[in-house]
Amino acid sequence: MLTKILSAVAFALMASSAMAVDQGGVEQSILLTDGSTVYIFEDGKMAMEDKFGRVARMQEGHVMETRDGQKIVMNGDEIWRLKRALHPNRGGR
Repeated sequence: MLTKILSAVAFALMASSAMAVDQGGVEQSILLTDGSTVYIFEDGKMAMEDKFGRVARMQEGHVMETRDGQKIVMNGDEIWRLKRALHPNRGGR
């Protein structure tokens, strides 16, 4: 019973965080082997969040490995767009 409740809470948290990110023009998010997440925007540019939830810089052209073993290449470094998508109510433009 406890595992069912914890599973329901985990799914609710994932769904709520995905809805918040979608408002910023994020088309897809991909989990990496090191625990970080790469967000791909509608125009193909990317930004990265480290395993602690902080927006992190990544050099353009850097090859990253996804959790399912695929390789992707960093395109852009749109940290300001990701900050705005993850935290839309923190002020700024």
